[in-house]
Amino acid sequence: MENSIQFARRIATIQPSFIREILKAADNDSVISFAGGLPNAEYFPDQALAELASNIMTERPQDVLQYGQTEGEIELRQHISDQYRLRHQIDVPVENILITNGSQQAFDLIGKVLLDEGDRVIIESPGYLGAIQSLMIYQPQFLPVAIEQNGLNLDAFETALSANPKLVYSVPNFQNPTGFSYDAETRETMASQIRNRPCLIIEDDPYGDIRFEGQPAPSFYHYLPEQTLLLGSFSKIIAPGLRVGWMVAPPAIMQKLIIAKQAADLHTSRLSQHLILAFLRDDRFEPHLQRLCNAYDQRCQLMGDKLDELFGSDVRRSRPQGGMFMWLEFAKQFDTMELFREASELGVVFVPGQPFYTDQDSNHCARLNFSCSSLNQIDQGLALLHQAYQKTT
Repeated sequence: MENSIQFARRIATIQPSFIREILKAADNDSVISFAGGLPNAEYFPDQALAELASNIMTERPQDVLQYGQTEGEIELRQHISDQYRLRHQIDVPVENILITNGSQQAFDLIGKVLLDEGDRVIIESPGYLGAIQSLMIYQPQFLPVAIEQNGLNLDAFETALSANPKLVYSVPNFQNPTGFSYDAETRETMASQIRNRPCLIIEDDPYGDIRFEGQPAPSFYHYLPEQTLLLGSFSKIIAPGLRVGWMVAPPAIMQKLIIAKQAADLHTSRLSQHLILAFLRDDRFEPHLQRLCNAYDQRCQLMGDKLDELFGSDVRRSRPQGGMFMWLEFAKQFDTMELFREASELGVVFVPGQPFYTDQDSNHCARLNFSCSSLNQIDQGLALLHQAYQKTT
């Protein structure tokens, strides 16, 4: 029977997420995992959410359990608009905001609305696997551009633009997988290079609120409001299981996105939206966010210090000012897949660097997640990783 199934051509070459496969292997208490991009469940505001959910179901159950608008709840969209004005000094009209099932759904909607087979898309190299996998369904031609400490390599970016891409995908704050952030000069230069071209930039910002130090640089939307698609998510700062994110798009594109979402799922859960909104308005939200940032900062500092102590000049690492990830480049040219296999035998896992690239063999890199482990696990896990490194090299 399996041999007779006629799958669509678009799915034939799409592979399962490498990280998801690792997470399956790491799903036991004996394994220390630096592999997932997971927020730390210890900091989920579960008690506050339980209390707020009870209030919502008591006060307005018929509203939140009924079908809703495809665009999302107006109160939540207004809150997002207000926060853009207060935190980022940009004016985002409510009607330009679409609530999605996590920001991951936004990639799919963008692909449906904007991509034809063979269209060119500039992506960061290394880049976020979830976006690459989602957009790959629509069979574009990826144009990888190297990401550096301060953002994309501007010369390579200008060269890639000469191929007339339809989209540019970026994670400018605490990028996944590197932890790098684009500085203001890079953003302004990229915006000037894109301006007046038939090209849109996707600014994916799931980690921007998890900042430990430094000041945020202006959004691409500040420079190019009519050419920027802004993506945001509550998954990393509240809880991913609620599956609530959003997208900002110009009116002409928004009309098509709404049609695509109507066809996909009608609307995002109204109960989840109202629960998110209630927590955002609650006096406990800001202390929760500060506690989360402090906890991740502590873990990031410990991971960096321990790596420096154990590996010294054998590893060059990123120094993120926020987010959830640290990027390693080993001085020795060896296959980190071999390191992964050796480390997993010792009870610690991470993500080798190769899956984050679409264009080259980069076997000497690795991504570590610091948000989801305890301080003790980071200490023990990196000691085990160093043992595996010594055996491998």
